[in-house]
Amino acid sequence: MRTSPLWSTASFGDAADTTPQELDELRAHLAQCSAPDRRWVSLRCAAASLHRIVMTRLVTTATLVVAVVGAVLLAW
Repeated sequence: MRTSPLWSTASFGDAADTTPQELDELRAHLAQCSAPDRRWVSLRCAAASLHRIVMTRLVTTATLVVAVVGAVLLAW
């Protein structure tokens, strides 16, 4: 019967608790993330989402762009 856990941590035998320095860094990071420039954050999130969509469908997106540009040029 196995008595040891099925996972491992980088605590090297010590308790796997957070240190005060880690909590300070987390607090600083969260303060930076919730800064008053919410519009820029939402814009960056939208850009990241668009980038993710385009990059996962690169060939389809390129074909669609070429088709739309071709249709616009033919309509003129």
